[in-house]
Amino acid sequence: MATVRTYAVVLEPEPDGGFTVRVPALPEIVSYGDDEADALAMAEDAIRLVMEDRASRGEAMPEDAKPRIREVTVTLAA
Repeated sequence: MATVRTYAVVLEPEPDGGFTVRVPALPEIVSYGDDEADALAMAEDAIRLVMEDRASRGEAMPEDAKPRIREVTVTLAA
């Protein structure tokens, strides 16, 4: 029987282009893609590999960590 899980991913734009991708529920995953679609595909592959590895060792699959991303504005004195 197939196991289907959905995980939040965080895409961080890189100064020279592309995205670093992280999966908060699976902190061992840090990947990169040349564009958003590539980054998401890399994340999907990495998540699948981690899930297969954990399953092969009889480890539980973590639940998704729903990150709360907010912006904070800071004013510096001149």
